[in-house]
This record gives sequence, C-alpha cells and structure tokens, in this order.
Amino acid sequence: MLTVLPTSSEQRLQQIAQARQAVLRDGQSLPGLLAESWIERSWQRCLASGKRPEQEVGFDVLSAQALRRTEEANHVLVQAARPVLEKLGAAIASTRYFAILTNAQGVVVDVNGAIDRRDRRADLITRIGVDLSEQSVGTTAIGAALTELQPVWLHRGEHFFNANSAYSCAGAPLFGPDGRCAGMLDLTGVDAVERPELKHLVVQSARSIENALIQSRPHDLLIRLNWSSHSLGEDSDGLVSLDPDGWVSGANPAARQMVPALQAGSPAAVHCSELFALPYEMLFDAARSDAAGSPQAMEVPLWSGLRLQALPLLRGRAAAPGWFSGRASPAPAPALPLKDVETALIRKAVNEARGNVMKAARALGISRATVYRRLGGKSK
Repeated sequence: MLTVLPTSSEQRLQQIAQARQAVLRDGQSLPGLLAESWIERSWQRCLASGKRPEQEVGFDVLSAQALRRTEEANHVLVQAARPVLEKLGAAIASTRYFAILTNAQGVVVDVNGAIDRRDRRADLITRIGVDLSEQSVGTTAIGAALTELQPVWLHRGEHFFNANSAYSCAGAPLFGPDGRCAGMLDLTGVDAVERPELKHLVVQSARSIENALIQSRPHDLLIRLNWSSHSLGEDSDGLVSLDPDGWVSGANPAARQMVPALQAGSPAAVHCSELFALPYEMLFDAARSDAAGSPQAMEVPLWSGLRLQALPLLRGRAAAPGWFSGRASPAPAPALPLKDVETALIRKAVNEARGNVMKAARALGISRATVYRRLGGKSK
C-alpha cells in the first residue's frame, strides 16, 4: 500500500478525515489515504461486527470476580513490568502521555505516569480491569497490537469510534517465555501532540518486560545470546533459560529469531542439545567457572554451522547487582573446535536418517567414507 507522508499536523488530520469518510461512510478502500493497512482491516472488522463510529463507548470494567481472576492470572506479568512502567512514567511525564499494561485479552492490569484523573477521558481508560480490546472499544493501539502482533502507532481519528478521537497511542505486544502473546504495552496521550517516535520507546520497553519475564521463570541457567558483531549484556540479547537437565524453560523473541529450533508456542519440550552443537554441560561448566569472577562469553555453534556468542549465567546471577561491569567479549578458550562441530553435525544427520549412512551422506553432500571416517566406523 502506498504511504502518503503529510507535511504538517493539519494535513495529517485531514488525511485521516478523508480516509474515515471513504472507508467508514462511503464503504470504499482507497490505498494511500491510510499509511497503515492494518488500520483499515481493523475498521472493517468493527463494521462487520455491527459497530458504528457514532456509537457511544462503554469502557466496561470486569466484574469483581472476573477481575480477581485476571489479577491472579497476570500477577507475574505485572511484577515483571512494574519497574519498566515506573521508568516509563518518569520518562514521559512532561509529554501528557502515560503507560498502560494489558493482558492478552486487552484488559488493563496496571498503569503508570502522569494521569489526570480529573479528565474523564484519561480516567476511563486507566482503571484496572477496564476492557480495551477491539471487540469492546473498537480500533485502538491496544486492540491492534494484540491482533496484528506487531508494534503500532495510532493517532486521533484513526481510532474507529468518534468518541476515541482525542487519543493518540503507541502499542507493542508482549511475548512470554513460551513464545505466546502475554499482553501488550501502550503509551497514550489525550489531546496530545502526535509523537510517533513513542513507537520506538514502547518497543524497547516491551523488550525489557519480556526479558524480565524470562528471568522471573524458575530456571538454573540463563544464556544470553547474540551475534559476534554485537555486544552482550543489553536488552537486544536473546535469552534462553534452562532447567538443571538442560531442558529449555523459556526463551525471548530475540532468541527465537536467532535459533530456529526454538519454535514459538510449540507444545513439545526442547532440549539444549537441539539448539547448540555442543554438550549442554559445557554451558553449565562455563557458568560455574565464572561464578566467582567476571562472566566471560563463549562461542557456541548452531546445528546450521553458524555460531553465536553466549554468556551462560547461573540462576540469579543476571539479576544480581553488579553482575556485569562491562560488555562481554567472547573468550576463545571455551569455543568448540570446528572438527568437533562437523562431527556433531554428521552424527545428527545419521541419527535423523535412522542410521542410514548413505542417506545421511547424501543429505550432507559428502561421501559415505567421510561419514565413516569422522564417526570412527561406528555407524551402520
């Protein structure tokens, strides 16, 4: 879809008004009037469900019983997000924006920031337990982020209901340690200046919450991952948590992008040996050897042949004050020799071929003799 970039705030509002008339009143679809195609998709869903822009919005709050269940179910999310929300609230205090945390259904579970409770429009949407899902209040950054599962920016008339046209908001989905959507983070202003740069801020803050969720889950080893061209110890790291036997107990979205074996939402348990072409005990040993001193990164090979740098940390080490006094650089000593990586890859191919050496050799593009030689003649 063609993106039209307005040259002023007034032109931007005119553009939104034209799109509203075309889509919501005349039933047309005009590429270029809406910078984001997901907005029109949301409008169309609202129309299809019988909603009309001129309707009043209820901003319904859950019943007391349902609210208690929601608070219990989202206790871990709220605790992990609270430090981030507090920092956010302070950072945006002078912008007339505030932070809202919802669960995966769009129900508000926590808020922070300079909320003017005298303004009914601000008060309505910042009550714990209010339902801000698309089904309840139409097109918003909250409903869009939870539906599209991507960061969004929404300004004034881009909201479906006329009654919501005072709001401007940035939203980002939050993914839990199991890879499923756990909720979303929203920054909203009432009659505020449009600040699309808040989309970047909300994404960074969402990443911090996701990392806090990983560290809050019971685990014995936390592995920070990144490519060799990046420094370890930042929120951009991939995080993988392991139990004492090497089974994955959680991973953040960055880790799932770096390591293909970490399929989001897969019900099957994943072992560390399926992620890295090395014995998982090496990661625990490295973490124990560094426990008394400064943590050192190590190179770890993926089954694809690519390598990541990893910083294995024993439980509680990553969250302890002063655990990391600088950026980690890979320590060459723990790196697995290339020959061992290749042997591990060959062994894995033979296992996947159920012992059929010819099939494994064909899949790897090498001779059967090479397979026998590398595996010491033990394969069939």
